[in-house]
Amino acid sequence: MLMPPAGRLARLYYLPGTFRQLSAGDHVLCAVSGAQIPLDMLRYWSAEHQEAYATAAIATKRMLGA
Repeated sequence: MLMPPAGRLARLYYLPGTFRQLSAGDHVLCAVSGAQIPLDMLRYWSAEHQEAYATAAIATKRMLGA
């Protein structure tokens, strides 16, 4: 089984309810905080804005424009 390179930033295309991995990696960065989000822990993103969020609170705040 091939494993993504450890410590490498993945490129994703975000869709409603899922995402497509465009390049190998093991994490993405939160668009607001800059925190690393392991792909297996990624739960919050915006397909419209094509960005990931580290927590539900950050995602909600971003969506409300605060």
